[in-house]
Amino acid sequence: MRVLVVNAGSSSLKLALLAPARGGASGPAGAGDREDEVIAACELDAPRARINARQLRAALRSPLGDAHAVGHRIVHGGELYRHAIRLDERVRRELDVLVDLAPLHQPKSLAALDAVSEVLPGLPAVACFDTAFHATLPAAAATYALPAAWRERWGLRRYGFHGLSHASVARRAPALLECDASEPRIVSCHLGAGASLCAIAAGRSVDTTMGFTPLEGLVMATRSGSLDPGMLLWLNEHGGLAVDELADALEHRSGLLALAGSADMREVVSRAEAGDERARLALDVYVHHLRGGIAAMAAALGGLDALVFTGGVGERSPQVRAHAAAGLGFLGVALDEARNRAASGETEVSAARARVRTLVLRAREDAEIARQTRAVLAGN
Repeated sequence: MRVLVVNAGSSSLKLALLAPARGGASGPAGAGDREDEVIAACELDAPRARINARQLRAALRSPLGDAHAVGHRIVHGGELYRHAIRLDERVRRELDVLVDLAPLHQPKSLAALDAVSEVLPGLPAVACFDTAFHATLPAAAATYALPAAWRERWGLRRYGFHGLSHASVARRAPALLECDASEPRIVSCHLGAGASLCAIAAGRSVDTTMGFTPLEGLVMATRSGSLDPGMLLWLNEHGGLAVDELADALEHRSGLLALAGSADMREVVSRAEAGDERARLALDVYVHHLRGGIAAMAAALGGLDALVFTGGVGERSPQVRAHAAAGLGFLGVALDEARNRAASGETEVSAARARVRTLVLRAREDAEIARQTRAVLAGN
């Protein structure tokens, strides 16, 4: 089954047609050799979730349009959707109700869903949720210490995000490690413009760094990560900053951009290595929070067997991997310098006798969406 994967970002719409790799059915894979193949792909500009219908129709001609089904990445499933689901009118209405939980991200996903459904009305479509993988969080990890009336009225809990990426890691890493999926305790590091960690035990999420929104957790490209909430109250009361101004700053003017003047980790690392003090501070702050988060995830697991780096920064920045690992020796993490520096594609970068194995995996959210789409349509 060929699946058209639809992934709406902050300013673009990514489309990819995936088919099971030749030589074997798509399923649990090791180094990615049996992961879905991308037959065709394109990216359309979609500022503020405005999708040009004419451009979309042109893009969805052959070969992109030669799909048997559509898989949509939907950021938030709330507590309604703990797994992927086939789209129908009822599900589509319920997704509108969840917009308030992710007002910056959900409308973009739904705009893409509606636009593609209009162009390809006859194809079965499945919604795959970034929050669903974290539905297995235990109460201790999911619950905020807030008044019960608040939690019940507004559904306040840790939802977690990047679940499609972390689910892909949970499925693929054990094959690279040559062990059963139930065995390894894994910390998955999805490091890109957005960044989050996930503690994975027996293939399930048991803790994660993002929470009620994608703002919590690690320092990111333009997002602040976790802050003292009292500081925000102070800025509102004493600094005169309105809620919308605070929200804009935390989402779009914080993180690496605020510290180094650049949201691009490649530039930050290059400038830091050249002695730029602002970039050095930005990298140090980023790594400080990353190390602390990894240690916290390992504590939630009761130990660590594998550390996995994925996402644009995780895959392509040996410097970030090395800086993170340098402070995690007490957990058993150690990298082989040459292997880490030369890492390309999917590989292991652990030192020879390291107690914890460290992997680099390509982010394959697209393949995870295609896999979930097929499973739903097959009735699994």
